[in-house]
Amino acid sequence: MFGVGPGALPTDAYMMGIDPTTQREKMDEALGVILRLFTEIEPITYKSDWFELNEALLQLRPYQSPHMPIAVASIQSPSGVQLAGKHGASVLTITVPRDPLADRADYGKLWDIAEESAEQHGKVVKREDWRLVVPVHLAETREKAREQAREGAAGFLRDYSEGTNGRKPVFDGPRDQVVDWMSDNGFWIVGTPDDCIEGINNLARESDGFGGFLVQTIDWAPSDSILRSYELLARYVMPQFQGSLTGLEVSNQWAKDRVDVLLDGRIRAIEKAKSDYRGSVNLS
Repeated sequence: MFGVGPGALPTDAYMMGIDPTTQREKMDEALGVILRLFTEIEPITYKSDWFELNEALLQLRPYQSPHMPIAVASIQSPSGVQLAGKHGASVLTITVPRDPLADRADYGKLWDIAEESAEQHGKVVKREDWRLVVPVHLAETREKAREQAREGAAGFLRDYSEGTNGRKPVFDGPRDQVVDWMSDNGFWIVGTPDDCIEGINNLARESDGFGGFLVQTIDWAPSDSILRSYELLARYVMPQFQGSLTGLEVSNQWAKDRVDVLLDGRIRAIEKAKSDYRGSVNLS
């Protein structure tokens, strides 16, 4: 997979002398040229106001045809999904808010923009290639999960996102309530596997359907707790959405619905076996 994004960290643009207001249009221009390098075999000469190529070509070409999957990062602005539609790329949508007191993004409208852009440029985008990205931490109980991540979650939001990166607070409350507020308002999933299943289903309803669920990795709990969280995700959450439980659930319900008939048959079989045994003993 080849991922692109304009760059969410202002420090990167500043250190490289990039005007932040030009990042998205530069990403668009660069991606168009990169896709040409992936697919064209004739040398490419291209000059812009910030880079140039002189008879450029790739020696190592993509193994996939026509190239590896392309994914565009998108947060809340329409630029990411618009660009994905223009180039027929998939979308990675970050669900964490970036503005103070921001509501959750209207995911359905974001996807509408991607489809409209794709149609305008003669491309196709697929919902099954659309991935939503959410911070997740799971434990056996909701209280345990939140206690494990409580300090780390506050550090991630308050010290890093708001402190280092200067983002405005999305939650203007006590530090020790950050994980509860962000989880209760649907921006993070911190709780049990059932909470995670419910959160994914909520996202599916809000978006009218998406193809992949990605966990944003945040080191906000001890390493053994993080590994346990992934284990719980794999054992109890993933099967709910991968169809691996369907046969078991249908078979289980089938047996429950016929328990009286099945039990009656079992009892009659046992009684017949006893009767046959008594008859064979008497004959001997």
